[in-house]
Amino acid sequence: MVDFSQARTIMVDTQVRPNDVTKYPVIAAMLAVPRERYVPESRQAVAYVGENVPLGGDRWLLEPRTVSKLLDELNIQPDELVLNIAAGFGYDAAVVARLAEAVVALESQPDMAAQAETTLSECGIDNVAVVTGDLTAGCPGQAPFDVILIAGGIEELPAAIADQLREGGRIGAIFSEGNLGVARIGYKVDGKINWRYAFNASAPLLSGFATATGFKF
Repeated sequence: MVDFSQARTIMVDTQVRPNDVTKYPVIAAMLAVPRERYVPESRQAVAYVGENVPLGGDRWLLEPRTVSKLLDELNIQPDELVLNIAAGFGYDAAVVARLAEAVVALESQPDMAAQAETTLSECGIDNVAVVTGDLTAGCPGQAPFDVILIAGGIEELPAAIADQLREGGRIGAIFSEGNLGVARIGYKVDGKINWRYAFNASAPLLSGFATATGFKF
């Protein structure tokens, strides 16, 4: 029988703190949210391992190091609205809910979205709205967002999502580059997103986020 509370403490002590995650609200959120509640029952025993955990389809629970470092870099404030793309079963949204004023958790798979909504409610989290819809379309009805967090690999950011980030806002994403990946933080300045390197990380590519290809003459 896994002691999940102990596993959570070990996760933070071995995967979060040693990786230059210094913002106390992020550490506190990672310690508080029961990660095992946001994966299928068959995956609960591996919920705290230091690798990406498959959830089904092209959804993954990103490794604790990646999630915590992205959140540390994004520096989410208590008065901010956050869009979480590819929400899966709701783990990232649950963590972000402790940092932000409100979270919109976007998930295209209806069964996952429904389960995320149920689990978040059971855990007493009332500042997350779960929305079912096309990930590449974002959530224009709730925009603009102060922060956008994409929980999966991308090669290219759809213009619709970029348009939903407010001026001065931040976006965190993992860019897939062959077998490697790079986490970048984008800042919207004068209507354009300027990306900067944050750290090395990898995440499976999300459907719809590959670079568009076409004929070249």
